[in-house]
Amino acid sequence: MSNIAGKAYAMNVVSPIKYRWAWLNRLLFWLVGTRFFRSKLNGLLTLSLIHYARWAIVRPSDFPRLDESQPKEDGLKYTYEFFFSNFNGSWAQYVDSFSSAIPGGLDLLWKNNIKYPKSVPLTPFHNYITYNQIWTSHYYNAYPMAASNDVKSAKRLKARLLKFLGDTDSATAADFQKEYNRMLLDLQFDLCQMAPTPVVSLASQAIAERRGEQSMSAQ
Repeated sequence: MSNIAGKAYAMNVVSPIKYRWAWLNRLLFWLVGTRFFRSKLNGLLTLSLIHYARWAIVRPSDFPRLDESQPKEDGLKYTYEFFFSNFNGSWAQYVDSFSSAIPGGLDLLWKNNIKYPKSVPLTPFHNYITYNQIWTSHYYNAYPMAASNDVKSAKRLKARLLKFLGDTDSATAADFQKEYNRMLLDLQFDLCQMAPTPVVSLASQAIAERRGEQSMSAQ
């Protein structure tokens, strides 16, 4: 399915900005990196479902040419703001979580984009993201069954295991068992089996099945 690789979903949103406002968006991007405005994005730290998120502003003259024979982009009317993100869960869960966690930050970063409705209320914001989202036709995921929390658990597990090996290098059998049990206790919330994402809802499952049936009938 487009946009999805295992447990991860790739979102790409491209929204236009009028030339006269692009400089202001660049200034706002810079301000978000300062300590005075950084708190606008602190809510992102509470969203464990996010693998990656990035905003970028691209002028028409910034678009790359893959070869000298490729014509320059000279028909674009706007500067464009790109938003890229990889996350776990459904599209609606992610967009709703973003809106709840950093409404002020979203409004700041997309403030001057054409027809941006603000992140609250949700329905206009959903419509805006849907309209400007570009589908991901190819998406590679090295660990498709791993959610972001799985990756964090794996890092903690590796660090703790290395410590255990160092601490028990010359331990007696009794001490080895004691340290092993302590390690298992410390890692009890990080030991899990990776598996496909469960059904988000029966409605989502029904829609996916219906699309699969329609695809088969079209063939």
